[in-house]
Order: sequence, then structure tokens, then C-alpha cells
Amino acid sequence: MRQFEAKVDDIAGVCVDGFASVLFYDVLGVPLVVLWLVMGAVFFTLRMGFINFRGFWHAIQVVRGKYDDPNDSGEVSHLQALAAALSATVGLGNIAGVAIAVMVGGPGATFWMILSGLLGMSSKFTECTLGQKYRSVRPDGTIMGGPMHYLSRGLAEIQLGQVSLAGFGKCLAVTFAVLCVGASFGGGNAFQVNQSLNAVQETVPGLEDYRWAYGLIMAVAVGIVIIGGIRRIAATAERIVPLMCAIYLLACLWILVMNITHIPDAISKIFTEAFSPKAAYGGFLGVLVMGFRRAAFSNEAGVGSAAIAHSAAKTDYPVREGIVALMGPFIDTVVICTMTALVIVITGAYADPENAHFVAENNGAGLTSTAMSTQISWFPYLLSFAVVLFAYSTMVSWSYYGERCWVYLFGDRYSLWYKIIFLVFVFLGSVVSASNVMEFSDQMILGMAFPNILGVVLLSGKVRNDLDKYWHKYKSGELDAEVEI
Repeated sequence: MRQFEAKVDDIAGVCVDGFASVLFYDVLGVPLVVLWLVMGAVFFTLRMGFINFRGFWHAIQVVRGKYDDPNDSGEVSHLQALAAALSATVGLGNIAGVAIAVMVGGPGATFWMILSGLLGMSSKFTECTLGQKYRSVRPDGTIMGGPMHYLSRGLAEIQLGQVSLAGFGKCLAVTFAVLCVGASFGGGNAFQVNQSLNAVQETVPGLEDYRWAYGLIMAVAVGIVIIGGIRRIAATAERIVPLMCAIYLLACLWILVMNITHIPDAISKIFTEAFSPKAAYGGFLGVLVMGFRRAAFSNEAGVGSAAIAHSAAKTDYPVREGIVALMGPFIDTVVICTMTALVIVITGAYADPENAHFVAENNGAGLTSTAMSTQISWFPYLLSFAVVLFAYSTMVSWSYYGERCWVYLFGDRYSLWYKIIFLVFVFLGSVVSASNVMEFSDQMILGMAFPNILGVVLLSGKVRNDLDKYWHKYKSGELDAEVEI
């Protein structure tokens, strides 16, 4: 079994090295894909008039069900759509990814993660509004939506001079779909299994000799849910996401309260080292890149994946679902990632030489577990349970993303083939090294941003027009009047 695991890992390493040379090509010291995401987030924030801030309270109202109408077309409620999207992003990226960012980039990387999350709220709003605007409802009531649809159908409506963008949009849509399928196998699947297993190994001695068994158990558990489609996925996410977030956040809060006198110093480190030219990982630019890179992997703003889940929500106003979607990066990055980072900084685990092997192995989950165990001796056991829930919910939701893209590429009759391959990758995630899994995951998920952001920028005028109309109705009280009727 050891020889088989080594062979699989070697093959994965070859694939990873090939993709990396393109996606992480340096432009003035910044990887191209990170620069692309930052520029896109800033553009959408300005283009939509800082909707990430002015739309926040309205987003809370919608999620609470104030504007729900069961007669609206769609498959799931606003809350279920947000839960499904969050279950895909609130995962091991929040536990393992943040730990890796702080280990490699120092505490200052946290500042850039927070900023990325705030800007990413605008990216998420724009792409999820388009997901709703260009979705299609099939005769059986199922929804087909997401970047592959708004890139192909939306850009077909645009002409630059005498040239139609239909062919260009179709090319972007296919590129996105292929990358999304790859991302569903990597970041939304194998990475989750790999990092959750690394955390569980901290509390279950001997499991490292039977990694394949963990992968097999997870494959069976995921398979039971994903066969049922988005309704079962959304129902599962609606139950798991609040539970896993509550468990994890309460533990973080407990540690922060126990170390409340150290919080000001931790916050000071985060801010000062964010701009320090002597910071780890190549100075100022290195810390910025690490923060944005890990935040993008965590909240997926600009990547387009969440638009697939939010397109299935019941609403007659695409903008309304976009406003719901902007809460995703806030919860995922600004709240959960920040709390993880604070715990790691306060405990000093990131700077402890005894934890150096976690950096070498890209085992962020192991570092988080170790950091928390210094404060709560029994916490690694609770964290093991939490990370399994995080990983499970992420895999379940990402299977839907990948399956929708697979169907877009090959048709409905091949849907089952995708699910079988997905479950194979669940197993492979337990036997491939953490470094190769993380690199492949980054490449696929971040690669989706290239076709998505380009298309969304071209379509942003349509979103701003819809937003202005909707916001006028909201401010004038017309939306409240509709609810009363």
C-alpha cells in the first residue's frame, strides 16, 4: 500500500509543477492570479458603489426570511443557498489555510486576508447576481446556473463595435467549467480529506498507517448525500454549517477570552507586520500575496463557484440573491479566518521551532490543533470532530458545483460518471501528500478566476443597472409593500 501511495503522489507532483508555471507567473513580484483577483475585487467594489458595506444590513434581513416568497421560482431558500455556498467555503481553508498563511507569511498576512474578505464581498455580489440573472429553469424545476451560463449567454448579448462576443463567451464558459471540475476534485475534495485527516491523526494514534481507510469511509459518507442533488445537499448544509461554525467559533472565543490581555498585542503584530519590509516570506509583497492567496482559496470570491449554488435560490430579483451572497466572504474570512489567526498568533504556535515540521509538510490543520491544545488540553478531540464536519460539508457542496459544470460540458446522462470520479478523488485525497494536494487545489480554484472575472467585468454594467433599480425600490419601501401584500 505504501508503494501505491508513493506512486500516486509522484504523478500528482508532475501535474502540479506544470500548472504552477502558468498560474503563478510573477508580475512585479506578485503571482498573476493574485493580482487578477485583487484588481477584480477593487473594480467591483468601486463599480457597485461599495455595495459590500451599504448592502450588509439588507442582506441580514433577506437571510432572516423577511422577503421570502415560496411561490418564487427556484429550488432552495435564501438561507439554504447561503448555507450551501458557505459549506463549500467554510472548510479546511479556514483552519488549515489560515494556519499556513500565518506560518509562512507571519501575523501580517492576517491583515491582508481581512482586506481581501471585505473587497471580495463585492466580487461575490456581482457574480452571484449574474448567476441568478442568467439561470435557466428546466421543465422538472431543476436549476442550471453559474458562470458557465452567464459567460456564454450574457456575453452573447454584448457587441464591441460590429463584433459579437458570443464565441468569446462560449470559450470562457468552457474554460471555466473545465477548471471548476478540476477544482471540485482538488480544493473541494482531496484537500479537505487530506487536511482533515492530518488533524484527526493528532488525536487518533496509528491512523497514519491506515490513511486509506479514512478516505474510504469519507467516500461512502459523501456518496450517500451527493446522489440526491441540490435539495438534499442544501438540507444537509443547512443543518451542518451552523453546528460546525458554532463549535469552532465557541472554542476560539473561549481561548481568546482566556487570553484577553494578549489580544491587543496580537492585533498590533497583525497590523505592524502587514506593512513591515522585514516580515517573513519575502517582505511586504510576500505577506500581502500570502494573505490574499489564502483568503481567495478560503472564500472563493471572484472565482465564481458560489454563483452556482446561489442561482438555485427562490427569488424574482437576481440582485437580492447577490446581496445575500456578499455575506459569504464576511462570515468566512472576516470572522472565522480572523479568529483562527488570532488564536495562532496569541499562542505563538506559528513561531515555535518545534512546529517547524508543520510548515515543511503544509499541515496547517495540525498546527491549528497544536495551537489550541496549548490552551485546552482536550480541544484536539473536539477539533477533530469539527474538521471532519467542515471537510464533509465542503465536499458535498463542491460535488454539486463540479457536477453542474460536468453536465454543462457533457450532458445529463453522464452525471453519474462525474459522481463516481468525485468519490475516487475523495479516496485519493487520503493517500496523496499535503503539499501536492494544496498546490493542485490552489491552481484549479484560483485558475477559475481568469475566465470568470474577465466575463463579470464585461457584464458589470448590466449588474449595476439592475442594482440601481432594486435599490430604489428598497429605499422607497416598494419591497416592503410587496411583502405585506
